[in-house]
Amino acid sequence: MANKKDKTVFVCQNCGFESPRWMGQCSACGAWNSFVEEKLAEPKEGDSRRRTGPAQSGKRSRPVAIDKVVSGQTSRMDTGISELNRVLGGGLVQGSLALISGEPGIGKSTIIIQAAANIAQKYGTVLYVSGEESEEQIKMRADRVCSGDLSRLMLLSQTNMDEILAAVEEVRPVFLVIDSIQTMYTDDLDSAPGSVSQVRQCGNLLMNIGKGMNIPVFVVAHVTKSGELAGPRIVEHMVDAVLQFYGERTQDLRILRAVKNRFGTTSEIGAFEMREEGLVCVENLSGTFLEGLADSGEGAVATAVCEGTRPLLVEIQALTAPCSAGFPRRTAIGIDSQRLGMIIAVLERKAGVSLINRDVYVNVVGGLKPEGTGTDLAAAVAIWSDERNVKIPPDTLVIGEIGLTGDLRPVQAAEKLIKEASRLGFKRAILPQRNIARAQRAAEGMRLIGVRTLAEALTASSQISQK
Repeated sequence: MANKKDKTVFVCQNCGFESPRWMGQCSACGAWNSFVEEKLAEPKEGDSRRRTGPAQSGKRSRPVAIDKVVSGQTSRMDTGISELNRVLGGGLVQGSLALISGEPGIGKSTIIIQAAANIAQKYGTVLYVSGEESEEQIKMRADRVCSGDLSRLMLLSQTNMDEILAAVEEVRPVFLVIDSIQTMYTDDLDSAPGSVSQVRQCGNLLMNIGKGMNIPVFVVAHVTKSGELAGPRIVEHMVDAVLQFYGERTQDLRILRAVKNRFGTTSEIGAFEMREEGLVCVENLSGTFLEGLADSGEGAVATAVCEGTRPLLVEIQALTAPCSAGFPRRTAIGIDSQRLGMIIAVLERKAGVSLINRDVYVNVVGGLKPEGTGTDLAAAVAIWSDERNVKIPPDTLVIGEIGLTGDLRPVQAAEKLIKEASRLGFKRAILPQRNIARAQRAAEGMRLIGVRTLAEALTASSQISQK
């Protein structure tokens, strides 16, 4: 009898969309020439290593009353890194699958090897699988950034998922690290490692390991040139947590943020400093962001934001320059560019600051990208300060959201922000009038200046600078 023809499918390498025939442009994401023909996986009979997940255990699942389910809050594992625990929501959850991404050289492997060493010393055997480095290279990094007994930290340089599954069954680790998923492959597929099919299949196998053996799995992922996760989006939906590591490689500060977290909030951030001995947690992050504020001139303003439960004070700098092109440039780093355009429009229309022939540049010092709109007023005051050559005293805090009518909206957790500013030695704060009542309780000697409109805020800033 003739052999059955192999079934193939064309897969977009950009988004993972599948088509029975080749197409020049992907109808899902619009990418051109991204389809690659891949052979469909044929399940192997008798392979017990692929039946580690709860769905393939052969047991029938039955509905359970929610009040009978035991909460997993008490089964978190301490990574030994306080900032990483904060981002994860209190530590690693048993059976969870976490994905960490970032640009090359940002410190992904460093923070993972540090966490793996701490877990190995406290809980038991840890398996660190690397498809990019040899055991000797990982050992050199561990000797530099880890301390203590590392006898229970097992290393494996392997890219074949079948071999990795066998090693997991043999070692039975309490924590598994895969660095990185783009280098892994399974013999069930003929496509190359890093392709959409391979990443998706390897992700499924790792999820089965974590859920079936009730161990946390940490997976490192590559990023594209635009900073997004490489590979199919289905991997992000599959995992329990997606962490992003970002920062400038020329600077020591690194920020870890949770984009997705099924076991905690996504508003928390972790701060680290890259040193020779590895990544060190930064406790006083506000002081780090405000280091050069006292020496700054016009166009520098201190503001505050809340990242999860942590209040942060940051410096916003602005620069205006004569327009040399056909139309003025509006450039923002750390602030949404569309938001900056709106702030400039309100400055011109409601406060009488003409910027039609001026280039405007705004930067959040330190590389932080604050969420929310509480930094609007600080950005506007910084632009006005540089344009009018007025220096804002470094012990003045400015917070508030700007509306299109020029009015100021209250910011959330203002009392927490004012309390942090008071602790750091700030003398006064300009904030929306509707925040004054609650923020006054946390002022502790600070002078609070309540304003209702952007024009009033600029007037108050001018009066402060003249004292």
